[in-house]
Order: sequence, then structure tokens, then C-alpha cells
Amino acid sequence: MSGMKRSTFLLSALAAAASLATCGSAWAQARPIRLIVPYAAGGPLDVTARVLAERVKDSLGTVVVENKPGAGGNIGADVVAKATPDGLTIGIAATATHAVNPWLFSKMPYNAATDFAPITQMVRVPNVLVMNAEAAKRLNINSVQDLIAYAKANPAKLNYGSGGNGSAGHLAGEMFKAQAGIFALHIPYNGGNPAQFALQSGQVDYNFDNLATAAPGIKSGKLKALAVTTLARSPALPDAPPVADTLKGFSIDTWWGLVAPAGTPREVIAKLNTAFVAALNSPEAQARFAGLMAEPVPTTPEQFGALMKSELAKYQAVVKATGAKVD
Repeated sequence: MSGMKRSTFLLSALAAAASLATCGSAWAQARPIRLIVPYAAGGPLDVTARVLAERVKDSLGTVVVENKPGAGGNIGADVVAKATPDGLTIGIAATATHAVNPWLFSKMPYNAATDFAPITQMVRVPNVLVMNAEAAKRLNINSVQDLIAYAKANPAKLNYGSGGNGSAGHLAGEMFKAQAGIFALHIPYNGGNPAQFALQSGQVDYNFDNLATAAPGIKSGKLKALAVTTLARSPALPDAPPVADTLKGFSIDTWWGLVAPAGTPREVIAKLNTAFVAALNSPEAQARFAGLMAEPVPTTPEQFGALMKSELAKYQAVVKATGAKVD
């Protein structure tokens, strides 16, 4: 083979290989993208994932949502961490999986700080400080200030419930006690629904609950919303002031977003970000999310990465202060 023919052949072969590599890593291709949800089907994370999967079909092709629940979300998150970094497997990172669990579990199957490439935050859902409405009326508690004053005047007479040791409600409750300088007995339940039932039936006095879960009780009048846990008022509950109006800097809310395995090419992350940010900004998605009391928060990968880093550091101190462990 002559030198010129050999050069032409090599260039053609390299071009073909590059094309194959692009198609193989590509994902706009024959194989669908897997979107791993580390919790059971039907919950808010699952619903939002399916809404977005439907919205990105035109730009990314088919996105198949797979639920991988267990171990507080660790099983599903680990599937993403250990997947091939080609853009064909992505997943949801949440407050629990990427900020709380690393400090609750003595052994983690993944490293929340290094095993993931952020794509975009999806939503923020406020937590809300709620009291049993009858108890609030009986004790004349109508605000955060009233609750703190009553607790100080009546030591050890209040209790609060949560979905379990180390849950968001437990951590928020302990943060509140520490900053307010009060004591209330923590009563853990086996999940958020039993904890809310205990509150509505008067077994406990107050809870820090997810706004999406507490909203029906608030609307029915069984629960009295004293405050939200975000730094600013929530559009979904505009009459409830932030706890931070009373306890400066108090902030603990629920967030989740999209991540890929660490090492996923930047151009792939950029394409995923563009598609999912457009989906988050769509009127259809925003209307669906509003029904879940979830505020869409599209971000750059860098912004979401910074949030996860800061939340991981924040919850290290919070979990340490509670002494909570799950294994």
C-alpha cells in the first residue's frame, strides 16, 4: 500500500472509530437513558422524575425511570455512583442521600462528595413547623415565639414526632431546640405518615414536616402551621413566616436534583443540563410541581455542586449534635 493510500486509509479508519465512539457514548441513540430514583414509586421524587422524563423526550430520547429503594436511598444512589460514566445512567440526589446519610451510616457504599457529577438541582420543598390545631388553641400558641415561650415556662412538657431517628423532621427538631434553648421530647415513628397521624390524633404536640405531606392537614384545619423552615416565605404557604424570623439563620429544607456518575464527560453533562433545565422551566412541569408544593430550582452543574457541598458540611454538624445513627 502506498504512503498516500495508507494515510487515507488511516484517516478513514480514525474517522469511523470516532463516529462509533460518539454513537456509543451518545445516548441520543438506540439505548434509552436510565433515571434512577432511590425511593419507591409514587412519592414526590418519583413523580417529579417522571414529569421531567416525559418533557425531555424530544431532546434526549426515551428516559426510563427506575425505582431502586432501600437503605434510606443509599441503594439507588450507589447504582448511579457505580454506573458507566457515559450519560446513559443518571439519578436523583437528595438531601438524605447526599447530605444526611453520609453522617448517619457508619459504612457507606459510595462517597457523596466524589462519586457524582452534578447536572442540575430540580426542586426545593419547604418543611413546615406544624402543631396539632386543638393543642395550639388549648395552649394559646399561635406563633414560633409563643411555642418557645411556652416551652421555657413549662420545661419538658412538650414533645414532637418525626419519621424516625436521623430523618429530616428529627434533625430540624433538634436544630430548633438547640437554637431556641428549649427541651421537647423526641418521639420517632416508623415513617412520615405514622408521625403525621400521631400529630393529628394529639399523641405529639408538634412536628417539622414536609410541606407537601402536611398541606392536607393544614387545609382541613387539623394542623396549625406556625412557620416554614426556608429563609424566605414559601409561595405555597404565604401566611406562614420563616422560623428564621425568630431564630436567625434557621434553615432546613428538602431538595433534590440530578446527578451522573463521576467522570461523565463535560459535554454530556452540558447537554443533560440544557435539556432538564428547559423541562424544569416549562409551564407544564411548573404546574405539576406546584401541586406537590415543590418549587422548581433549575441551576448550572456548578451551582448544584456547590449546594450539595455546603449541605453535606451543614448536616455533619447537625447529625453530630443529635447523636443519631442508623447502623
